[in-house]
Amino acid sequence: MSLFGKYVKTAAVAATALGLAVGAAQAEKKDLTIAYVEWSDAVVATNIIKTVLEDKGYKVKIVPLSGAAMWQAVATGEADAMVAAWLPATHAAYNAKLKDKVVDLGPNVTGAKIGWAVPTYVDITTIEDIKKDPAKFGGKVIGIDPGAGLMKASEKAVKDYGLPVKLVEGSDATMVAALKDAYAKKEPIVVTTWTPHWMFAEWDLKYLADPKGVFGGEETVNTVVSTKLKEEAPEAYKILDNFSLSLDDEQKVMVENNKPGADPAATAKAWVAANKDKVDTWTK
Repeated sequence: MSLFGKYVKTAAVAATALGLAVGAAQAEKKDLTIAYVEWSDAVVATNIIKTVLEDKGYKVKIVPLSGAAMWQAVATGEADAMVAAWLPATHAAYNAKLKDKVVDLGPNVTGAKIGWAVPTYVDITTIEDIKKDPAKFGGKVIGIDPGAGLMKASEKAVKDYGLPVKLVEGSDATMVAALKDAYAKKEPIVVTTWTPHWMFAEWDLKYLADPKGVFGGEETVNTVVSTKLKEEAPEAYKILDNFSLSLDDEQKVMVENNKPGADPAATAKAWVAANKDKVDTWTK
């Protein structure tokens, strides 16, 4: 082969390689789906990361699901990510079953907690104290959505502490509504809850001590993504990997979301606009 022929062949190979590289770069997946549970903190975090990704050119769909369905969606690739995986205790069962089918990018919030709480005007301090007069609380503990990790732990608490009470199923919204009504009347009430949650900013509440450790210790809220995301959308993967919020960040936005007529998408956009320095650490 002539020198010229070698040159042409080499150039053609280089051009082909360059074309493949450009094609790969252009092929980054731009349509993303993020699953979440309709807990107040997850609504905040999910809308914030949605806003950030959309500002970077992604089209992001957010889908509310139960905890189990959220994990399953990411494990099967139906959803690309979630920023609402409570570990190590709350979502322990889901994690044990699906951890080999997802990628855990680690905490986006630290210092989280689950348990039972009462208004500070209620004169009990531990879960065991409920047994002294369960009728004072109507024989009930007000819960959230059935199947949630918090509800599973609450079922165990009722059993382990031998409490003659009924765990009432509902949602974050119905639990808060019951608390708001009881608080206005200064009536005793026990609710299932977690931190971060805006209700701790709204009312004077206290966690009940859990001497048996049913609810575990400090939790983290983790970002978990599909096994395909790093290859399909490396820039989105990087942003999700860098994403983090403080408890204070979340609770402030939760309070905004609780105002009449508030739109979680709008409050998230306002937070992102006001916290450019922090957001830049996720996207650079």
